[in-house]
Amino acid sequence: MKRVASWLAGLCAVAALAVCPAWAEAGEKGDKKKLVFIAGGRSHAYGQHAFKAGCELLKKRMDAAYGDKLVTELYTDNWPKDTSVLDSADAIVIYCDGGANHPVNKHLDQIDRLAKKGVGIAMMHYGVETVKGKSGDLFLDWIGGYFEMNWSVNPHWRNLNSELAKDHPMTRGVKAYATQDEWYYHMRFPPEMKGVTAILSALPPKETLSRPDGPHSGNPFVREAVAKGEKQVLAWARERADGGRGFGFTGGHFHWTWGNDDNRKMILNGLAWITKLDVPENGVQSKRPDLTELRENQDWPVPEKFDFAKIEKELNDQ
Repeated sequence: MKRVASWLAGLCAVAALAVCPAWAEAGEKGDKKKLVFIAGGRSHAYGQHAFKAGCELLKKRMDAAYGDKLVTELYTDNWPKDTSVLDSADAIVIYCDGGANHPVNKHLDQIDRLAKKGVGIAMMHYGVETVKGKSGDLFLDWIGGYFEMNWSVNPHWRNLNSELAKDHPMTRGVKAYATQDEWYYHMRFPPEMKGVTAILSALPPKETLSRPDGPHSGNPFVREAVAKGEKQVLAWARERADGGRGFGFTGGHFHWTWGNDDNRKMILNGLAWITKLDVPENGVQSKRPDLTELRENQDWPVPEKFDFAKIEKELNDQ
């Protein structure tokens, strides 16, 4: 009789694992936090919007920094085929093309359900842009802001004289820095930035508004703000009422900017923070990628006569 009971117990356990893969995964995860990277598909040109390469690099640095405290997973081409893998995530970072075709627009209810459970959410570069209405309102809730067409702009410029938030985990050990990037600005935020902390800010030069008005290039509202000398928020953080955390980062157009130690540290700090891992007093330490590593996992072949010497000089001069 005891043998039969034991056999039945074993059979029930196997059946439970078969019908409850999420439970099994959670058991394997144990006390570790789980950070999921979602990378967009191929976009733009070599070294630009290199979502997969950027996520691979950041994932590798988070693995090295947090070891057995963290499980990281990377899904490419805009979304995991098995969406249930997100159910056990502690945080999700999405680095992709955005706007009307933002991949999250097809999964708003799932991400909102996870956010309401306290899951951290981050959007990077074009990933901060979505459309007004339900999607924009949810971005305001999840991460605190978003790129709104005919309000926000997307010029290429160097964020000289930038300022960092004081006493926030995302800026621990980070020094003010400048990189040549497609720094979006004049984001749509809640009134008076309620519940949102400006992490990285700078006053854009007037040349960033040299293009005529258009959905991404300029509008009377942003021109007035810059003319009045209003510093623009380039990265921000949000702590939600549900206990979750989020951040938005408008840089990351050029893959080579991950070679900037302060830029990379600020984002690694942010990823740790939204995952609710301890951020060290001097920030998340990571090895600076050399040019060989930065060339890995690119979506496009190297163009003829590409100026790698210029990129290497930029990395060495920081």
